[in-house]
Amino acid sequence: MKVTVWNENLHEKEIPLVTELYPGGLHGYIAGFLREPDVEVRTATLEDPACGLAEDVLAETDVLIWWGHMAHDKVLDEVVDRVQRHVLSGMGLVVLHSGHHSKVFHRMMGTTCNLKWRDGARERLWTVKPNHPVAAGIPETFTLDYEEMYGEPFDIAEPQETVFMGWFNGGEVFRSGCTWIRGNGKVFYFQPGHETNTAFQNAYVQRIIQNAVRWACPIRRVELTCPHFEALEA
Repeated sequence: MKVTVWNENLHEKEIPLVTELYPGGLHGYIAGFLREPDVEVRTATLEDPACGLAEDVLAETDVLIWWGHMAHDKVLDEVVDRVQRHVLSGMGLVVLHSGHHSKVFHRMMGTTCNLKWRDGARERLWTVKPNHPVAAGIPETFTLDYEEMYGEPFDIAEPQETVFMGWFNGGEVFRSGCTWIRGNGKVFYFQPGHETNTAFQNAYVQRIIQNAVRWACPIRRVELTCPHFEALEA
């Protein structure tokens, strides 16, 4: 399995705490806990040529992980077009935290993806679909002592499945882990992961992302075409 972890890599240059919490940047840290004997991981950032997502990279990517926050508008539309085309042909897409406002996620949803937010909340996550592959090994509930609150209403396309729900100590709730099918591709959105908080250090958060990668990995890629087709029977 081949995974590409994409990150803007901008907060890392402006906020020392980010690299203190996540050595190598968010992309490097996430790549680190995803690497296994059967999982090959590369990273890509906004400053790379073609945002690190040229045609040959995406053609060799089974699952793309996306983290973005402060520079969604800097991602070239042609890159978004390529990502969408590869998702439709079967590449998996896992969007994390503030990637909800990325051009890529907007394209997948067709909605504003707006929500409520504030930093500095305690979150309790609930596994509401425990038999889903992304929930394997995850308890009924676990807590993140300090995370950014995301609250409903969350303007997304109706999920195929809601696997996790979040509750925050301000009283808000949020669909924290959702799945969709787009063409031949699987899409998963997962809410925890603010850059100056420690969610990605949490063993359950890591396990959910690992599970999501395996769930979203395609059996095969199928290019969607619209050919003229001759009858098989007279």
